Parts: sequence; structure tokens; C-alpha cells
Amino acid sequence: MYMKVTDELLHKYARLLVRSGVRVQKGQKVVLNCAVEIHEFALILMEECYLAGASKVDIDWTCGGQSRLNYMYADEETLGTILPWEVAKLEQRVEDLPILVHILSEDPDALRGVDIEKMSRIMQKRMVVTKPYTNRMTGKYQWIGAGYPTVAWAKKVFPDCTEEEAFDKLWDAILKTVRVEEDNDPVALWQEHSDTLIAKGKWLTEQKFTRLKYHSANGTDFQVDLIPGSLWESAGMVNPTNNVFFIPNMPTEEVFNTPYAGKCEGTLVATKPLSWSGQLIEDFSITFENGRAVSCKAKKGQDILEKMIHMDETAGMLGEVALVPKESPINQLGFLFYNTLFDENACCHVALGRGFQTNLPNGNAMSVEEAKALGVNDSMIHVDFMVGSDDLSVVGIKEDGTEVPIFVNGTWA
Repeated sequence: MYMKVTDELLHKYARLLVRSGVRVQKGQKVVLNCAVEIHEFALILMEECYLAGASKVDIDWTCGGQSRLNYMYADEETLGTILPWEVAKLEQRVEDLPILVHILSEDPDALRGVDIEKMSRIMQKRMVVTKPYTNRMTGKYQWIGAGYPTVAWAKKVFPDCTEEEAFDKLWDAILKTVRVEEDNDPVALWQEHSDTLIAKGKWLTEQKFTRLKYHSANGTDFQVDLIPGSLWESAGMVNPTNNVFFIPNMPTEEVFNTPYAGKCEGTLVATKPLSWSGQLIEDFSITFENGRAVSCKAKKGQDILEKMIHMDETAGMLGEVALVPKESPINQLGFLFYNTLFDENACCHVALGRGFQTNLPNGNAMSVEEAKALGVNDSMIHVDFMVGSDDLSVVGIKEDGTEVPIFVNGTWA
């Protein structure tokens, strides 16, 4: 493993994720989702979870190469079938509601060349069985997504560097985005950062905007309705089952809401490429009518983009609108991570597909059907793409028609 970082810094990062991020409490069960390539860091995380009081820590190992070979050689019926032991595992998850820790380190090209239509059909078939279980868990447990470098990922980001140089540069960038340095207190920095984002979300909620208007010289001309009474969320969330505050994404720079499904019009022009299912979509735009994507254009990945917005009947509807100023530390780094967790926190973005019922008052106590009835989109996908630019304007419109500038020239007004 290439890594100049000290053991002290490595443990500092792991402790931040466990104690300030996902906030493991005494007696809780934890499941780590990690690639086999990062097994050393996974064990450090595992120990930190136990030191924080976890009663049991399990690891779900992933392997991009294994997934690729399965998609290439196994038939759809086999891959699309949920076996009894998988159902039993899902049932146990619903009963235990363990903390889920997702460490993202995938090779962005791991699934390049795989038949997207085959993959989509397999995902759709599996989701019929798995989605009811995930719906039952929604909003009832702590979770976090964070990054850790691998050589394959690093070489994608820094193709002109040696493997060692690329790894070190990506590792350094990840630490910068999560505010971890040798001589600082990342816990205090994250408390300050969380407080700032929460204050922004509180102000937006208090304005009771009914609609947002987006405009940029690149062709973005778009408006979207918000669900009446919806809440703007940010860095932190609260697990209603134990009232524990946690930060589900590290890094995070966004303040976000769930728009009213089926109520948006206009064109959004992407300002950064989108890496989806091992494929890159570049220089693209999506046009919406009556709340649905009706057309899309991409200089690269047109067929992939079209398949994505037709993954299911609601994939072409919006599930998230998020505000991120252009001063974001991730944006200032000046390169694409090819990883949505990082790239979405570089600038303003929206998401196609599934919305968040947690943006509704008492949303955690609602069923998926109840949230849908109030305007939250439900889909098998949730795909973020970036629309923030240096001249982006976002205006909030109140019920009486009053217009309030929210973003001017790509940052908070």
C-alpha cells in the first residue's frame, strides 16, 4: 500500500468518522461496507467502532472486479434472483437497525464495458425484493459515507502521475476535504462547519419558499416547486430511534431539500462530468416538462444518460435540490474525483430519482406511500449531477410572489 500518511493521522481520520461522523453509541451494532483492497483501513475502523462501544462489528466486503465478471458472464436470471439467505440477512438488518459505514474507494472504471441494459434489468429485478426492506429502515439508523483511496481510483483522478504519486495526492485531497491535518482538531472544525450549515438550512426553512428559479449563462433556465412546509437539511441528522445526532456524509458542503415530484420546468446544464455505473457522461443537459425529463443531450455517454433517466417510471423526476457555494474546498481543489460523494459537494447540484422523506416534518414516522402522497419522489435510483457555475443565480419565490436572491454568482447572496 502506498501511503506517506502517518499511523497517527490514519487513526485520527478513523476516529473522526466513528465518533464525530456516525457517532457510534455503546451497545450498537455496526456494519462496515468496504472494498477488499482497503482491508487494512477497514480493520482500523473496526477497532475504532469497538473502542467507541459497539457491541458487534461486521464487514461486508466488496470487489469491483468480482462485480464486473458477474455482469459479464452470469445470466440475468441468476444475478437478478434474491436467494433465501439474502432475504434472511435483510430481515435481520431491519430487526437490528445497525449503523452502516460506507467507505467509498471504487475504481470509477470498474464496470466499463458492462452491458448497461443488462445491469439495469438485474437491478430492477432485485429491487422488487430489496426495496421494501430498505423502506422499512429509512430514517431509523445512523449511517455515513466517506472515502479512502485505492491505486485504481487515484490513477483515474491523476493519470499522469505514478501510482505512488497518484495515491498520495488523492489521500491528501481526501484529508483536506474532511478537515484532517496532523496539528489540528477536526472534531472542533466539524462542529463549527456543522453549525454554519445548520444555520443556513434554518434560514431557508424559515423563508417558506414555494419555488426556486435557476439561471446561468451556460443555458440553465429552470424552476422547481418545493413541498409546502418542507425542511432544508444540512450536515447533520438525528436518528429518531435514539436521538443521536450524526453526520451522514464526510465531506459535506451542502444544504438540501426534496422538491415536489412532478413540478419542475426548464433546462439544467451540467457543469461537471457524471460518473455513473462505471461510465462517464460529459457535457450534458436535461430538459424537463411537467416535472419529468423529456429530453437530454450529451457529447459523451448519451445512451447511458438516456438509460439512467428511464431506469424506472420515476427516475426522470427530481428527488433533491442542493445548494453548495463555489468556495467549497472540493471545488477549490480544481479536479474531478469521479466519485459522487466528493463531486456533488463541489457545487450546486440536483438529483434524479428518489427523494428524502426526512425533509418533511415528522417524515421519519411516515411510510414511503405517505411521503409520496405529499410529493416526495420514489425511485430505484438517486443520481446527483452538478449544475453550479461561477455565475449561477438561484432565486427563492414565496407564496405571495416575493422573490429573494439565495445565490448570486455561484455563492450565497
